[in-house]
Amino acid sequence: MNAPARASAATSSLPRVVAASLIGTTIEWYDYFLYGTAAALVFGKLFFPNTDPLTGTLLSFLTYAIGFAARPVGALVFGHFGDRVGRKRLLVLSLLLMGGSTTAIGLLPTYDSVGVAAPVLLTALRLVQGFALGGEWGGAVLLVSEHGDRRRRGFWASWPQGGAPAGNLLAAGVLSLMTAVQSESAFLAWGWRVPFLLSAVLVGVGLWIRLAVEESPLFRQAVANRPEAEQAPLVGVLKHHWREVLVAMGARMAENISYYVMTTFVLTYAVTHAHFDKQSALNAVLIGSAIQFALIPLFGALSDRVGRKPVYLVGAAGVGAWAFVFFGLVDTRSFGQLVVAVTVGLVFHSAMYAPQAAFFSELFATRLRYSGASIGAQFASVAAGAPAPLIATALLKDYGSATPVSVYVAIAAAVTVLAVLCGRETRGQDLAEVAQEPSTDGTAVGKPAVA
Repeated sequence: MNAPARASAATSSLPRVVAASLIGTTIEWYDYFLYGTAAALVFGKLFFPNTDPLTGTLLSFLTYAIGFAARPVGALVFGHFGDRVGRKRLLVLSLLLMGGSTTAIGLLPTYDSVGVAAPVLLTALRLVQGFALGGEWGGAVLLVSEHGDRRRRGFWASWPQGGAPAGNLLAAGVLSLMTAVQSESAFLAWGWRVPFLLSAVLVGVGLWIRLAVEESPLFRQAVANRPEAEQAPLVGVLKHHWREVLVAMGARMAENISYYVMTTFVLTYAVTHAHFDKQSALNAVLIGSAIQFALIPLFGALSDRVGRKPVYLVGAAGVGAWAFVFFGLVDTRSFGQLVVAVTVGLVFHSAMYAPQAAFFSELFATRLRYSGASIGAQFASVAAGAPAPLIATALLKDYGSATPVSVYVAIAAAVTVLAVLCGRETRGQDLAEVAQEPSTDGTAVGKPAVA
């Protein structure tokens, strides 16, 4: 396919691809965040009832963290086959796995019914969720990035990123509605199951839309030019793009840690430490997530004008400083201050998250892009997002203060700033020209990646 034809095909299908990616990621993040929100609010009582409230929450966050261990495995498996057989097929599979496991959680017996088997089954389903999400993110953002043009890639590729706040908004919203219309006893008895069972309906909608999109034109071209004896994508990534993988992993630290502290751990902190009711804590996250959803495409567009790195650096530095203000505002026990704390934190997070999709896509060659972007993003999540609520809860329990949690977020921000500074600016990069073998200084060699 020549360049004009490729550009025309990409432009004509781009809105459909963006819609399919956004709806798919929204559903998958809904499933994933639903677990995190339930872990903060109810799983401790249902699956670990023989402990004090904070220890029960700590144990439920442990099952939450275990799911992250499966994300690198998902990144490796989905990345390999996504670079070999296509982005679209793997995205359909990830949606089915995530929706099936989430629906099954809604059917689980609790500890009072089957004893220790309940948390074991819960953990197993959490691992399936993590495996599915490990493959979802890379495919969704790459499908959009590879359909779009270089001038507005930051804007278009940021839309699948909007699936995170949209999914969180949906998860917190459904749980907030259930807690608002039910008594505490009814919610613990059966109401918490409804949001999980709702996932089955959402997956049906997502599949209907996702199956209608076309495969990435850049991937089709790469397949047509693929040599007969080609090394496995993982080998190629580790051999030729290991610097880019490290940059992506470092860039994820502040983004991942700050998000889970300010949207998941804050629910526990606000309820158990600052004595907010569950409804108020959920509503604050709802408001912040709604604002973040609107901001992500704006920051994506800004990265098209000034570059990926400047926008990312502002977000990382901002969230590191805001962490020391965040908990002080929550401690005022004012709902308005709680909303400000969460919202401003998510504004800084958006400045990192919005350009991330285009930034990571532009680091890797087409035949290695699914593997490279997924490995960089998901391996970092094991050290970043996975233990973030767990570490924050443990620090709060040990020190009785949120100051160590703020220091924890600030250290992550420093790591991200250093990683982004070490990376190259990728704005305006033609994805077809990202080299399979980058030069030693990190800049792309001129040969086309798909040649």
